[in-house]
Amino acid sequence: MAIVAPVVDGELQYEYTDSSKKDTEALGSNLGYDQFLQLLCAEMQYQDPLEPSSNTDYVAQLATFSQVEATLNMAESQEEQMANNLVGKHVIIKDVNETTGKETYIDGKVDYILYKNGEIYLSVNDGLYPISALDTVADSDYYEAVTLSKTFAEMVSLLPSEENMQTIYKGAVEEVRAVYDSMTDYQKRFVKDSDLAALESAEARLKQLLAAEEANQAESSGAAGDSTEGNGGAEGSDGSGDAAGEGTV
Repeated sequence: MAIVAPVVDGELQYEYTDSSKKDTEALGSNLGYDQFLQLLCAEMQYQDPLEPSSNTDYVAQLATFSQVEATLNMAESQEEQMANNLVGKHVIIKDVNETTGKETYIDGKVDYILYKNGEIYLSVNDGLYPISALDTVADSDYYEAVTLSKTFAEMVSLLPSEENMQTIYKGAVEEVRAVYDSMTDYQKRFVKDSDLAALESAEARLKQLLAAEEANQAESSGAAGDSTEGNGGAEGSDGSGDAAGEGTV
């Protein structure tokens, strides 16, 4: 829809109210082709008849505006091309709450792009965000490394403390270790030293508990064996006495 700006006393009024927008916006820095023609016509209409502008001036103004418009169209085309190339890429979106002004960062893969009301929107994690909210475009290897390090950190945080560690957590500790060992050297660079230290501490405590448990089992088995041998010797003594008694009779 073309925007019509009135001319008052030979001056183009830049303020207008668009029915599709709530607030009044200024056109001063966002003139379109129609506004430029109106401005040119107003200039021709209200020029000094004694010193009129030459046709060369008008042509130069029109050429300059056409060049600027072509540059803007090229920039818009490049933005659309960039948006198309983002599909399938891992990005980080900076989302600002309009009410509180709080900034949150959302990372994920761009599923598709949407053109709506002249704006380009990116679909990330089932949400639509304007392309102006794009903060970072991440390499797939980088994104995978960051995601894996976050998963590792969450798994470590679920492990019990040294004081609460028990042998029943052996499987959980081994699972966390398996995740770390499966990482490449590049991915391990994103793991926090504190998370790795927490895992190693849990492993050391678990090793102590398992060793103590094995020692207790070995001690219990030894005690049971001694008890069995003692009972067997007592029975043998009783049998010898009986045999000797019978022989005497």
